[in-house]
Amino acid sequence: MAEANIKSKAKSMTEGDPAKLILNFAMPLIAGNVIQQLYGFIDTVLVGRFLGVDALAAVGCGFVLMMLIIGFMMGLTAGMTIVTGQRFGAGDHNGVHRSVVTCIEICLGVSIFLAILGWAFGRDVLVFMNTPPEILDDALSFTDVFCISIPIGAMMLLGGNLIRALGNSKVPTAIMSISLVFNIVLEPIFLLYFGWGIPGAAWGIVVSQLAAVIMIVYYIYKHVPELHIRRKDWRYNWKFMYAHLRVAVPMAFQASIIGLGIFVIQMALNKLGPTAIASYSASSKIDSIALMPMMSFGIAIGAYTAQNFGAKNFDRIREGVRKCAQMSVGFSVVVGILVILFGTELLSLFVGPEETEALEYGNIYLKITGSTYWILALLFVYRYALQGVGKSFVPTLAGVMELLMRGGAALFLADLMGYAGVCVANPLAWVGSAVPLMIAYYISVYKEKNGPVEEAKPKRRMVDFFKI
Repeated sequence: MAEANIKSKAKSMTEGDPAKLILNFAMPLIAGNVIQQLYGFIDTVLVGRFLGVDALAAVGCGFVLMMLIIGFMMGLTAGMTIVTGQRFGAGDHNGVHRSVVTCIEICLGVSIFLAILGWAFGRDVLVFMNTPPEILDDALSFTDVFCISIPIGAMMLLGGNLIRALGNSKVPTAIMSISLVFNIVLEPIFLLYFGWGIPGAAWGIVVSQLAAVIMIVYYIYKHVPELHIRRKDWRYNWKFMYAHLRVAVPMAFQASIIGLGIFVIQMALNKLGPTAIASYSASSKIDSIALMPMMSFGIAIGAYTAQNFGAKNFDRIREGVRKCAQMSVGFSVVVGILVILFGTELLSLFVGPEETEALEYGNIYLKITGSTYWILALLFVYRYALQGVGKSFVPTLAGVMELLMRGGAALFLADLMGYAGVCVANPLAWVGSAVPLMIAYYISVYKEKNGPVEEAKPKRRMVDFFKI
């Protein structure tokens, strides 16, 4: 099919009501991100229910190593496609085509390297984490299979982010939904019928992600000509590649820094035994789904600011950030209340009612984190807003602060407060990251003469962030 005859389904975010655009972009994204997290959620439910608490603990340890790698690739692909969105917002369609090729080259090279690295040193990392000996082999069997899927998962993330960079968040959500159905159907078959045990959970993810990649490629070929790969776009240009890496690498390392904090938490948990590990694993799966609205609003404002930065619509950036913060905080309060009220029922999906200690631990985690989701909501909005306008240093610095706060709390408070001390680590990390991000945004938007605004605005108090 000729490219000129394809009706594009890309969407500009440089015109129209900012709140409506962000909300319409974020709602499918929330669904898509929840679906993404349901992969791990379903794995945990099936393993916990059918294979027991020790198996659940093993998968929990394996997921920590997964999150280090997945987090890096999520940050890398999201960062690279910010450049794609900027080129699209500026009307530079040749730049969009070239950006797609550059993203693919970087994504494949990095993901294959990480797959080899993870497979070669997986056991060493699990041992370093003080993984209990009785679950070490099971955790390794999960991570070995996962490493095979790293390039597949990376291309899935890249394809979805490329489509979103052009203003379409609905299609990636639909594709992820279909892929999840594959996972729901295949995983019980792999676990129970074929008797593959814990590796069966990982194989379910591999097959479903491969299906998602095929669907994304087909959709782009049929409906998004801006993302088509042309022969003339395969030109090596270091300056153009550097433009992608300049945004993507700090975001990737920032996501890895977050993963390292979780890694430190897991080390502290491993000293508390399999029950604490299993409980934290189950609670964090609930938590990972609950925070998706906040993350989705952050990604939405990143796409919005990237396009408007490319179009030099600086007033729209300020208005969009203000309205996005209002919506995200509102969502976070509602979600936090639901998690606290229905924590026991949610945890019962993973473990039976006889596991009273695991249920008690889980409720402690959900009450502590659920009451502080509003801090995370602000963190995501300001982090992605700064990244959308190409300012990556402060978000990276904020990630370092997050690591220090999370790691320090996990190591020291665990000895003082036990399991509750480990749970407090996340809210403290969010505070440590959100404060520099908010300060940097206000300085950038209102005071910096050469920043993304054309002129400074009157000074405002930090407490008036909703009145920006």
